[in-house]
Amino acid sequence: MKIKTLSRPVDEYTRERSQDLQVVFHNFDPSLRPMEKAVEYKRALTAAKLEKIFARPFVGAMDGHRDGVSCMAKNPNYLKGIFSASMDGDIRLWDISSRRTVCQFPGHQGAVRGLTVSTDGNVLVSCGTDCTVRLWKVPRPTLEDSSVSSENFIEPAAEYVWKNAFWAVDHQFEGELFATAGAQLEIWNHNRASPVQSFQWGTDSVISVRFNPGEPDILATSASDRSITIYDLRMSSAARRIIMMTKTNSIAWNPMEPMNLTAANEDGSCYSFDGRKMDEAKCVHKDHVSAVMDIDFSPTGREFVTGSYDRSVRIFPYNGGHSREIYHTKRMQRVFCVKYSCDATYVLSGSDDTNLRLWKAKASEQLGVILPREQKKHEYNEAVKNRYKHLPEVKRIVRHRHLPKPIYKALGIIRTVNDSKRRKEDRRRAHSAPGTIVTKPLRQRRIIKEVE
Repeated sequence: MKIKTLSRPVDEYTRERSQDLQVVFHNFDPSLRPMEKAVEYKRALTAAKLEKIFARPFVGAMDGHRDGVSCMAKNPNYLKGIFSASMDGDIRLWDISSRRTVCQFPGHQGAVRGLTVSTDGNVLVSCGTDCTVRLWKVPRPTLEDSSVSSENFIEPAAEYVWKNAFWAVDHQFEGELFATAGAQLEIWNHNRASPVQSFQWGTDSVISVRFNPGEPDILATSASDRSITIYDLRMSSAARRIIMMTKTNSIAWNPMEPMNLTAANEDGSCYSFDGRKMDEAKCVHKDHVSAVMDIDFSPTGREFVTGSYDRSVRIFPYNGGHSREIYHTKRMQRVFCVKYSCDATYVLSGSDDTNLRLWKAKASEQLGVILPREQKKHEYNEAVKNRYKHLPEVKRIVRHRHLPKPIYKALGIIRTVNDSKRRKEDRRRAHSAPGTIVTKPLRQRRIIKEVE
């Protein structure tokens, strides 16, 4: 009688050292695992619940300003440094890792409305309502040694006095030029005491300005006449201009797709445009219930963060209509400025309650050193969540966010008003001759006209 046996070489499953992982052999024949889908679904559900349990987005607050934080700037050459300015003229350099002030830049007599850093990270430019532009040398040794006390004061390297107050400033990505927004758009050089070029369209003041990351000569501005304008420094006038129904408070270019920009609007929505075709928005990002005050893109270009007058910070996907995350605290007041860190790991917000707050970009992300096995486990959990995200139970858990009561109530009112408007339009269309009532799509509804 013959007996057939299965045999494997001992070397295949014997560990060389006790620290090695035990080798496990898998047969991937689906007929051997009839419950595989059910097991994976259960793992996706568990992963979604664990994400909620470990969601602790708030890292810490940076306290030191004596008035509301009006603007922030990050140093492109130094990961840990962040500059902030307040309404009382105080400018500070913070060390994010220790959450302490490294040094201060005193000098402004009024509110500082704009901050920007040159591409090489050596020059800080500030402007404000005291009609001055100040250039500061960023202290290199201080950046590397964050133990210096906050009593370290830096004197301005240059100070330029001008005829009107300034509302914003931005530096060219490649070059020595920077632009200021005020009664008109002005282009400055580091070594000149007066603007080298200026643009004016109408009599309304410009409130925000942003250079394009791909084309150093192109910049976008928004003005108090509800316009968004794209300028080319090689031309004497604006290249494109649109008028919207409400004012745009801030603009951000997508760093990975430099032809696209997103505008933070007074109506509580953000509008993404293609700079080559401004008569229609590519995407409308809705969720805020009050004016969006500031916007900043992640270095990856896949997400952007917004800060709003409704005292919340939201993170949107660049092509999604609704936010994936909302951050809020009981003490946080109106958010005036937000920034992504240069490695896309953290989000910083500056608010009216004099504090800068540090948040994780992914609320449940594990900080610190992660072992390879842990990393693989996190990746697997993300993969199974992605596979089963369309199923009701997983979808409900992943999407759920706790909202503060004022925002929750305001969203209910907005929903009621929108339903009422939609019913009214449907009835008007039903009782009118075919073709007489033309309804604009949402992406065109808030744009009044494009000015050539």
